Amino acid sequence: MAGMVIVGAGEAGARAATALREEGWDGPVTLVGGEIHPPYERPPLSKAALLAEAEPVATTVLDRDRAAALGIDLILGTEVTAIDRAARAVILADGRTLPYSRLLLATGARPRRLTLPGHERALYLRRFDDALALRPLLRPGVRLAIIGGGFIGLELAAAAVARGCAVTLVEALPRILMRGVPAGIAAVIADRHRAAGVDLRTGIGIDRIEPDAVVLADGSRIAADAVIAGIGAVPETALAEAAGLAVDNGIAVDATLATSDPDIFAAGDCAACAHPLYGGRRIRLEAWRNAQDQGALAGRNMLGRGEAIGAVPWFWSDQYELTLQIAGLADEGRTTVARDLGDGAQLLFHLAADGRLVAASGVGPLGKIAREIRLAEMLIAQRAAPDPDALASPAVRLKTLLAA
Repeated sequence: MAGMVIVGAGEAGARAATALREEGWDGPVTLVGGEIHPPYERPPLSKAALLAEAEPVATTVLDRDRAAALGIDLILGTEVTAIDRAARAVILADGRTLPYSRLLLATGARPRRLTLPGHERALYLRRFDDALALRPLLRPGVRLAIIGGGFIGLELAAAAVARGCAVTLVEALPRILMRGVPAGIAAVIADRHRAAGVDLRTGIGIDRIEPDAVVLADGSRIAADAVIAGIGAVPETALAEAAGLAVDNGIAVDATLATSDPDIFAAGDCAACAHPLYGGRRIRLEAWRNAQDQGALAGRNMLGRGEAIGAVPWFWSDQYELTLQIAGLADEGRTTVARDLGDGAQLLFHLAADGRLVAASGVGPLGKIAREIRLAEMLIAQRAAPDPDALASPAVRLKTLLAA
């Protein structure tokens, strides 16, 4: 009997599998993953997994016992090599064929690789096994060069400094966190890294990697016992492309996460979704909550629910004692309103030309940031256009704006 097949045993795939059961589907559910580990959460890999004194254990999303209890067939350590749309089946690397009535592609993304001379020396962090390999390198006195000033590179830098490494981080763009993070928020994070002893080098590229150093474009050398690259991720679209599905910076899906084949859906890091909150702008998000939200939505829509995505994009990063959180898409804003939350915490509201709140960015201690961002997220979902003066005033509670 053909059932529901999910390719990709990560956060999105696991959430979709459990959603199918929660929504009452009693037919076959098969979850196929290339890793040997049951589905686990990735955010701890650049934080707790590197900082813990004891050998880390993956934080599972769906372990074997729960999968068995739900009647979900976990096939791990096996890649899917092809989709046969005419036969409505997927082909596994071991030769097996799995028929499907509906198929979900939750194939995720892979690290973007360096191509410069000496690139073979660089290490990457994407999977649990990568974190296990990196842990022994993070010890006192090790000279660590990190290439890339995005979330992964910065979280790695914070963990490495905490473990006693001498860290130099190189970012080719003019500042860190150029993608999606306002300059004022990024400046707070940069200052905190410098205060911790990280040598931040921005606005300069890499010429090559040598056995004991990274050579920059200006000829200067950074002594390095180890090199880690965090220069972004590439969506895993090969299966979709080979099957003739539409691809546009990810597997192209509509607001219900359906691909150009109505019986095939995509969710998570690999999916580029036409988002209703932003006028149908196609957005691909590499974020933990997005994988959760899209996975659950895909599971429901594989059953014919036809629900459009309504979740507001949300990102977060913990570095030192600081939390950075962003709700919405800051680049959709035309004007910015700042709110001082005290204790070094700040909040930026990003308004569209018509006054609608489209994003909020915050940085500071978790207790100062989380609730405010959550309320801003709800305002964004309501398509609210709050009074800018009220947004700027700490005396005006965001909850009152939400009620209004």
